[in-house]
Amino acid sequence: MEIILKYFPNLDEHKRGQFAALKSLYEDWNTKINVISRKDMDNFYEHHVLHSLAVASVIDFENGTTILDVGTGGGFPGIPLAIIFPEVRFVLIDSIGKKIKVVQSIVQQIGLKNVTSLQIRAEQINESFDFVVSRAVADLSTFYSWVRFNIRKKGFNKLPNGILYLKGGDLRTEIETIKRPVELFSISKFFQEPYFGEKFVVYLQSSF
Repeated sequence: MEIILKYFPNLDEHKRGQFAALKSLYEDWNTKINVISRKDMDNFYEHHVLHSLAVASVIDFENGTTILDVGTGGGFPGIPLAIIFPEVRFVLIDSIGKKIKVVQSIVQQIGLKNVTSLQIRAEQINESFDFVVSRAVADLSTFYSWVRFNIRKKGFNKLPNGILYLKGGDLRTEIETIKRPVELFSISKFFQEPYFGEKFVVYLQSSF
């Protein structure tokens, strides 16, 4: 929890309480369902929560923004972002029902009012959003093909509407394949920990 306050020291008491509650809730769920690698729970706040919040270091979403989190798994990056941005609407989706069950439980237990979670595939979503977020569920071109029509044309944030994708490693081939302008935000510029050394927030503007 300390690592979250290191980079987000101005959180109010309510948000601090929500973040503080997360680890024990996920530990409890992990005894029933392998939501997060058990080896990774020791680094839960760094590897999952803070990593998700890299998106919040790239853009400060305006109130009323709508965001789709595709392949959310246990709720990342959607749940940490929903805590930070209580006036932003999040829809978290995953094709695996047991993961959505975990998301729904945690959302309820920490009192998030701005999150909807659905067991559904990205291709089945008919709604449009300002931004789509995700953590490396597919290569960039495949992911773009899934969600490109779910992004609204007109936006009101400092960044034009588009995709904010958390991914690491050498992305040159994927970027060349997608044949669209891509902006990489190095997470190591926001967070000092070595874990973030080769990780990025990948931004693709809407194609419209």
